[in-house]
Amino acid sequence: MVTPVNLNKARKAKARAEKSAQADVNAVKFGRTKAQKDSARKEADRALRALHNHKRDP
Repeated sequence: MVTPVNLNKARKAKARAEKSAQADVNAVKFGRTKAQKDSARKEADRALRALHNHKRDP
């Protein structure tokens, strides 16, 4: 005899799979490469250092 299937678990598993598939599509569509992330991080650090270097002493 076949064991009964919990429909709540099946529904949630299906929803998780759909969200995961959509996340993969979005990662390809909108994602940035590691090099792009590093470049943006370095540029932000450079801008922050420039801002701090131009502060006036009280």
